[in-house]
Amino acid sequence: MPFIFPIPTYARASEFEPLFLKPDASRYLSQLRSVADGILDRSDAWIGEFPSYDAAPTPVRGMNAKTLRSVTAAIRRSEAIEVKYQSLSRPEPRWRWIAPHAIGFDGFRWHTRAFCLTDQSFKDFLLSRIIKTRGTKPSEAEPGADADWKERVTLEIGPHPELSDTQKKIIALDYGMHGGKVQIPVRRALLYYALKRLGLDTNLAARSPQDQQIVLLNPQALPSAFRTLEAEG
Repeated sequence: MPFIFPIPTYARASEFEPLFLKPDASRYLSQLRSVADGILDRSDAWIGEFPSYDAAPTPVRGMNAKTLRSVTAAIRRSEAIEVKYQSLSRPEPRWRWIAPHAIGFDGFRWHTRAFCLTDQSFKDFLLSRIIKTRGTKPSEAEPGADADWKERVTLEIGPHPELSDTQKKIIALDYGMHGGKVQIPVRRALLYYALKRLGLDTNLAARSPQDQQIVLLNPQALPSAFRTLEAEG
């Protein structure tokens, strides 16, 4: 019977530190979430062995691929595009010219940031509410003039003051806080959405500390930003 040489096996010790790849928990969980949401196929992920996983369902927005392609093409070519848009401020959709210059995500929905030639101002337009697109034309709108998109506001958040000391410590850990606070830079154009997603858009007294968990430590940064925010509903 032939002699079979044992195959050498390398086992990772507890003190092992990779030299070329640093473990990244956020990247791992982002890939896991992308697979759970059906955005990424398991075979395209770099995760070797998947744990049992799932995610709270997110409603799929009815976005037309042709619409997205037309809007991104207009951004790339610095063009204005005519869109049939359904706003919640009007009972019926209407055609309007917009000059898109960026794409934004509010945590649930995708928008295009654009100069509205009808209202002569920069606004957010939900891609899912663009019913049709038609002609394009050269745009004279300057993306750099969109101050709300270009400028950022820094939100400083901390644990709710009415939580216990141990609860504050765990909230600080949850949000990666140092010294009881963390700073979150956000474009002024996305400020409304960021506050809403963090639960900071309502009166603190309306929710219990255990539900609210975090508070805004620098509310003085908000008034001037909100005065210039405009969105097409």
